[in-house]
This record gives sequence, structure tokens and C-alpha cells, in this order.
Amino acid sequence: MAPIQSDNYTIYFNEASFVYLENLLQPEIYSKIFVLVDENTNEYCLPYFLSSLPTEIEIEIIEIEAGEEHKNMYTCIDLWHTLIDLEADRKSILLNLGGGVITDIGGFIASTFKRGIDFINIPTTLLAMVDASVGGKNGVDLGSLKNQIGVINEPKTVIILSKFLETLPSNQMRSGLAEMLKHGLIYDKVYWDKLKNLNDLNTDDLDILIKQSIEIKNEIVSQDLKENGIRKALNFGHTLGHAIESYFLESEDKIQLLHGEAIAIGMILESNISFYSKLISKEDFAEIKYIITDVFEKIQFNESDIQNIMNLLVFDKKNEFGNIQFTLLNKIGESKINQTVDKSLILLAFEDYLKN
Repeated sequence: MAPIQSDNYTIYFNEASFVYLENLLQPEIYSKIFVLVDENTNEYCLPYFLSSLPTEIEIEIIEIEAGEEHKNMYTCIDLWHTLIDLEADRKSILLNLGGGVITDIGGFIASTFKRGIDFINIPTTLLAMVDASVGGKNGVDLGSLKNQIGVINEPKTVIILSKFLETLPSNQMRSGLAEMLKHGLIYDKVYWDKLKNLNDLNTDDLDILIKQSIEIKNEIVSQDLKENGIRKALNFGHTLGHAIESYFLESEDKIQLLHGEAIAIGMILESNISFYSKLISKEDFAEIKYIITDVFEKIQFNESDIQNIMNLLVFDKKNEFGNIQFTLLNKIGESKINQTVDKSLILLAFEDYLKN
């Protein structure tokens, strides 16, 4: 597949990726290569990647524990110390081989170490391929609050190797699908319509859909890197979705939700709010709810859960001047940013979600 050109870097796919890396990773350009992995990508992805990586530069592997709960400043401090211990300098490059946790924290580490070294994102999950690795957002959580500390800094390149999806569990594939569905809902109804018929798709179709999803995100980000305008459309489903994800992360009696699982709930809730706000039709909302609930299992919430989730909304990083900012839908394929929502509509959305 042809590469995707962003403003400041190029996204390469499959075989073309290694041709690019061979030309880039030369001893006269970089002093040392560091590859950041977790225990899963170390086992399932690193052997293939290293066997295909053409370079004479010394390579060091750095492993962290897998999971969102490790995307924090404590891990960052350990990583900065590790880079120093391994004699990384400003001509080193960091390759982030993993899912969204690895690309988020790896980009942040590289952007801040010695005031910035080059990094490359090599996403290994569907979610990271279509969302986390693209767009220049890097950062970590503060306690259970998502992505409170970070920077916007673009990678040298993003490498998409669909081979990594062969070992991905089905729940991780669904997690990535949530962001793909979001791209259709906010920007491209034709793309949404393609995703509605997943049972008819094959592996080649998935490669094409991944590329189209990245193209949608890249087109939006290229217009608004710093998220002052249209990029806020990408937050659809995330205002409530992030609060739900944070609540389940910090609650000992709750099963931790994957990012896409929480965002799927957020998209249903925020589509419902769009309907109650007289932005989308009843038919559009019914279609959105049907398609998403057909893929994602319904999660139960009690009154205490909902109140705690509502309390977390005040910490959303998109808030401005004390106002909670939502991205809603005008219709399938078109979004409306900077929307304030009355608490009563949020409660109504939860009530509708919990109905049989």
C-alpha cells in the first residue's frame, strides 16, 4: 500500500516500512537504537521485527510491564534512568513497539529526554494503528486520570505492520474497531457504512479499512495539530468514555475496561445526548446504538457508579474555563465540537443505555 503523507512525517505500511528504516537507521545519523516493548510485544512482535530490521547500529531492548496502570510518571522515571544507564545521547532514537500504552509513554519519554530525541511508533494493536500512534499526542496518566501529563510532538515516522494483528486477542481487535467506528461517525458516512458489514470482510479488506481510518485521522490532525478546532472532533465518545475508563481503572470491584470498550459506551451515550439535543435523528441514533451494541457487550452501572463517573468529568483535559466540553454528532459523518451538556441529559443517556 502507498504511504500516507502527514505534514511532517510519513506513515509506511508493511514491506515498504523496512525499506524506509534501512535508509534512515544509518550509523552516521544515529548513535544507538533503543526499542521499547512490554512483555507481550517482547515475546510476540520483537523477534519478527528485529529479524526484518536492516541496520548496523547497536540495539538495546527496554521492557516495561504491560497495562494502562503502568502508564505513569513512576515508569517514566525508571525509563529515563535506564536510558542514562545505557548511555543514550541526543543522537539516539527510540522505537516504540507496542500498543497505545507503549506509543503514548514512549513518545513522551523521547520528547522529554535530553530535551528531545527522535522516536518512531510501531503500533502492534489495531487501536494503536488507527489512533494512539498517529497525531503526535504523547503522555501518561496521573493516578487514574487519563493522559493528564504530556506533550504534542510528532514521531519521525509511523510504521504499520498488519502481521502483528495475527496474534491479537479478539477483545483487543474490538477495542481498535471502536476508534474506526468513531472515525466514520464523525467524518465519513461512507466509511461508517463499510464498517457496518464486518461479517463480509476479509484480511485484505481490513488492511484497506485500517489505512482509510488512518487517513481520516491524519486529515483531521493535519488541519489542527494543537487541537484548537476541528481536531476536537476526534474526542467524540471520549468525554464520558475516558471518565468510565478511569472509574473502572481505579475501582477495585470493577473489571478493567479496554480503551475501546469504554469509548464504545461513550459513543452510545454521546450519540444519545446528540439525539436529546435535537442534532441527530431518532433513526440515526437507533442505528448507532444497534451497530455498537452488536459488537460490544453491555456494561452495567448502578447509581453510585454513574455519580462517580459524573464527578470525574471535571478532570477531563478538554475542559475550558470550567466548562465540560463535548463533541456531539450533527448526523452520521458530521460532528459538532465545543458543546456544553446539561447534567440531566447525561443522566437520561445512562438511563437509555441501561434499558433492555
